[in-house]
Amino acid sequence: MTPADLSLTVLHAVRRAVGEGALRAGTRVPERVGIERPRPGGSGDWATNAALQLAREAGMAPLGVAQVLRPRIAEAEGIEHVEITGPGFLNITLADRSRHALVRDVLDKKERYGHGDALRGRAYRLVHPGDVRATVLAEAVRALLLAQGAHVHDERHDDPRHDARPRHDDPRHDARPRHDERHDGHPHATRPETVTLRPLPAAHDVAALGPDAARWALLRPAAHDRALVPDGLLVQSEANPLFTVRYAHSRARALLRNGAQLGITPACEEDVAAPRLLAALGDHPAVLEAAARHRAPDRVARHLEATADAFLGFQHTVLPLGDEKPSAAHRSRLALAEAAGTVLAGGLALLGISAPDYL
Repeated sequence: MTPADLSLTVLHAVRRAVGEGALRAGTRVPERVGIERPRPGGSGDWATNAALQLAREAGMAPLGVAQVLRPRIAEAEGIEHVEITGPGFLNITLADRSRHALVRDVLDKKERYGHGDALRGRAYRLVHPGDVRATVLAEAVRALLLAQGAHVHDERHDDPRHDARPRHDDPRHDARPRHDERHDGHPHATRPETVTLRPLPAAHDVAALGPDAARWALLRPAAHDRALVPDGLLVQSEANPLFTVRYAHSRARALLRNGAQLGITPACEEDVAAPRLLAALGDHPAVLEAAARHRAPDRVARHLEATADAFLGFQHTVLPLGDEKPSAAHRSRLALAEAAGTVLAGGLALLGISAPDYL
């Protein structure tokens, strides 16, 4: 179950509470409620402040709203239990089958896992100076907005004298096809919101790094921070986060090849004890949505680093060791490994960076 699924579950509970008279009639149901990881002192897999958000309009204390919503959320499929902490936070623990459903969701949607319609009906025009870093940032922001259902008009450079047409050896040039304009069904008459992107220009020439490392150097820091210096970005070691992310993806692909040689196919059959990795996969849709809303591809890059780190700590448990016989546990771990590789590949694709199977 993803954060988006949980948000819909909470909203359904709110509508039920209003319809049944447990919350004051006329209480406005918000379009969305926030789902986040539990704060210090919290518990479970996810938490929401929906009760605090609704309290004033419902004419109740947040704790009272939380007590109304708690049993209605707990009845939903895939929820193990719900606790109330603090002034009215609802802490939600997922059932094991929901963790299986998360992995299946990733494998079903493949690299489009985390794409959604949070920004459907919104239109944007990106404006930027046209230098290398600004152009690369605009391409990544465009991909993130499209992935959340927005329509993006062609980028415009705010200096008409600047010719920003990229050369084929320039990190601004992305040889892969852009995301299709699958959201062109939005009315073009809608006035687009102009978004001005002015990242701190790169102080170093990153073109010699090649497109993948160059794009990482330009996108990994926040736009107001300096671009990464070229030193170390081509080094194949754990000290290079880009290498770590791409290495983790290649290891996931290698495990699938090795599993096939042993006759093991991925399948979600048993619960897998990998809380960090499952949490990272579950966070992916919320990270992509936040990155799109804030025009911040660096959030995706940081999340990929965390996902890669969690996967590399898990990978050694996936396949049988020694005389160990293949089992449902191995098939379930292999499915989780495949899901991790899928998320890494999808995140890198949104940044315009390749994810090779062999590294």
